Amino acid sequence: MMWCSRLYGGVTGLSKALTLVFLTSAPLAAEQVAVVAFGDSLTQGYGLIEQNGLVPQMRRWLESQEVDVRLVNAGVSGDTTAGGLARIDWTLSDDIDAMIVTLGGNDMLRGFDPALSRQNLAGILAAAQVRDVDVLLVGMTAAGNYGPEYKQAFDEMYPELAKEYGALFSENFFAGLGSEDPSEVANLMQPDGIHPNAKGVALIVEALGPDVLRLVEKTQN
Repeated sequence: MMWCSRLYGGVTGLSKALTLVFLTSAPLAAEQVAVVAFGDSLTQGYGLIEQNGLVPQMRRWLESQEVDVRLVNAGVSGDTTAGGLARIDWTLSDDIDAMIVTLGGNDMLRGFDPALSRQNLAGILAAAQVRDVDVLLVGMTAAGNYGPEYKQAFDEMYPELAKEYGALFSENFFAGLGSEDPSEVANLMQPDGIHPNAKGVALIVEALGPDVLRLVEKTQN
């Protein structure tokens, strides 16, 4: 019995040593990244049951890619870039690692001066920069009814701001729909013609998802 207890004790000690070596040499699993989706009704999921909104669908898409992300819905229906700037400080709590910014659509619909929208977006990006929060800035495109000068100023502010503040850039929120012609995407939109339906959101998520992955990878590195 004495011999047996010593033998088992020796094996146990060896097992503990091997376990320690394994634990110390094995690569650590990547920590979960907390990303806040910061936008307006397009982010919030206007007109859809919760599970069909942008954020829940993006969560499922990220899970399908085996990416461990906590995606927080900070979409406010009707929000403008000015509204976003007013709430950015308390949105970027200490536990947030990265942010997806999708704002400006309501500014355009209301005909706001692109110079003011640009200033507000710059303030949002600057706040993220101060907190060392990585950003994916998602662009929007202006309708042509405001004239070519307005459209150029509005459309160009997104890539220019992304470059200025070192943010990742996704060219167009609606790129996944395949067309900007309302008649060609009517089956992907809600009756208001402004907000995508569940099928439209799914296509948007498929197109935007890889850029969100880039954001997560940048944050982890």
